[in-house]
Amino acid sequence: MSTVEVLARTTAAGPVRVTSPAPRDAWWRLAEEDGTTLVTQTPSWLDCVCDTGPYEDASRLYAFEGGRRVLVPLVRRRGLPGRLTAEESLPSVWGIGGPLASPGAPDAEEARVVFRDLARRPALRVGVRFGPDADPVWPAAAPPDFVAEGLTTHVLDLSGGFGTVWDQRFHQRARRDARKGERSAVEVEIDREGRLVGEFYGLYETSMQRWARQQHEPWAVARLRRSRAFPRRYLEAVADRFGASCAVYLARVDGEPAAGVVVVSYGGRAKYWRGAMDKELAHPVRASFLLQRLAIEDACAEGRAFYVMGDSRPGSSLARFKEGFGAEGRPSLRYRRERLPLTEGDRLVKATAKRLLRFRDA
Repeated sequence: MSTVEVLARTTAAGPVRVTSPAPRDAWWRLAEEDGTTLVTQTPSWLDCVCDTGPYEDASRLYAFEGGRRVLVPLVRRRGLPGRLTAEESLPSVWGIGGPLASPGAPDAEEARVVFRDLARRPALRVGVRFGPDADPVWPAAAPPDFVAEGLTTHVLDLSGGFGTVWDQRFHQRARRDARKGERSAVEVEIDREGRLVGEFYGLYETSMQRWARQQHEPWAVARLRRSRAFPRRYLEAVADRFGASCAVYLARVDGEPAAGVVVVSYGGRAKYWRGAMDKELAHPVRASFLLQRLAIEDACAEGRAFYVMGDSRPGSSLARFKEGFGAEGRPSLRYRRERLPLTEGDRLVKATAKRLLRFRDA
């Protein structure tokens, strides 16, 4: 059951009514009204987070006197005292959270009220991940106790339809490789009912082995790390909750799964969530390029405005792959407030482990 509190303010924002967890009907209305909403900011996505991990709904809906409503999708780790838990929007493996707002973006004072409220949460750590379309008012309002981390999210503009995207945004090599895939003996199946989840995840496990070799990472360590970051139940939960809005594209060569792509969509944005391949089968026929071409064409046909391809390290092979389809790297920010230096400690442990393993970032 939701609880309501009033944040009394002597500022221009006036008293603010906060409801947590946010009522779902109000959340869905905001998702529809905020033109920048990503699928990862919807109630259904948060349900997947909570259904598959140690989390509970801690979303917060702010109602300002002037009529503005701001909602922060937020989850809290279950089973820990309030001062030892973490509240995240969202956990890093689940992608972008961040506030929704209507009507229009909040003003500077309203944004500061939201940040100050989050800063006062009793949790050991509070994190908010903003998307590349976040209004500039948010970073300007962040208080000094929130540390910013810069990330790069690749986004493909679909304006003008697929003909324009293909002719003007796809690089020549991407067009050539997609055409080669079309001419090759590749069979493509598109599933919007969850039937291909098992086959896709098998490809993902094959990809894990390849990534481990590339990164000089022991297979046992790689499998544990990546299967914890993306276990099969995550994909099953998303496919179940989103139904036809979750599409699994699977390419087969001689009847064997060669490459797969998962795309989840909401409103004006399609999200390329996961990709995997058996390189020995997929690379000679450019199956991954063919699947991306088909997924982008479908997003255009569905009337989506953008194809969001996720985070990538600038200059990496993954970033170059996405840029081949015309996606542009856009800055996006993650903010954290920690009562103890948890993130820095975690980074030091990981850096030490990488040195010991002679790990190479792919």
